[in-house]
Amino acid sequence: MPELPEVETVVRGLRTPLIGRTVQSMWYDWGRTIHSPDPQEFAARIAGQTFRAINRRAKYILCEMDSDILVIHLKMTGRLYVTPDDAVHDVDKWVHFCLQLDNGHQLRFSDSRKFGKVYLTDDISRITGGLGPEPLSDDFTPAVLRARLQGRQRAIKALLLEQGFIAGMGNIYADEALHRAGIHPLQPANSLSDTQIDQLYATIRAALQAGIDYEGASISWYRKPDGTAGESQKHFFVYGREGQSCSTCGHPIEKIRVAQRGTHYCPVCQPRSLE
Repeated sequence: MPELPEVETVVRGLRTPLIGRTVQSMWYDWGRTIHSPDPQEFAARIAGQTFRAINRRAKYILCEMDSDILVIHLKMTGRLYVTPDDAVHDVDKWVHFCLQLDNGHQLRFSDSRKFGKVYLTDDISRITGGLGPEPLSDDFTPAVLRARLQGRQRAIKALLLEQGFIAGMGNIYADEALHRAGIHPLQPANSLSDTQIDQLYATIRAALQAGIDYEGASISWYRKPDGTAGESQKHFFVYGREGQSCSTCGHPIEKIRVAQRGTHYCPVCQPRSLE
């Protein structure tokens, strides 16, 4: 599933072709893609509205329109791209939602697994109200992280995956942040020392920023809006590198399961400590 860096890259790639464009009509062929309101009301409300700004909250894409916010969640296989009306792309066969724009282009949402969702709302808190802090915002500080860790007995890797704990983190960048911090993924969250918390705060931000700088990780379905691949996967320390040598110490990277997710780490650089 695309994580914060991938979604941020999509947002940046959509701003130029979408901002200032007006929606003429909506098309869909899979009703479950449209979360709310119902498709008929959705189509009637969005027609005539213009894209004013495009931002991100956690893994949600937020398109500010004239009177509503178009919210899109890519889930596992979603791809968004703006293309001329008559253009044909390989991924068009999985397009289940499309907005016709006023300049002879379309915003297409391709999603082979059909898990992606679109919403149209005038109250974004209904969708994002339960999310944790944005890890790259100025409001997220070591003190905030320290306070949120108090009393949390779950394995730190599992906690980092909770969107209500920190917004936008996922399997890839949780592994990368923990490796950079030298923290074992199974270490209980409330057992982290102040030094470890400070290190984790810094490495969460560093791992996510690196992901953005390399325009996301194209290890499965994710592509940028222009169809090209991101390059974050070429710079991973541990994720997807099971059996390969750790770039820091040379020990083979190992893979375990934490919170039912494949988890990559170096047992030498990230020794387990329950104290």
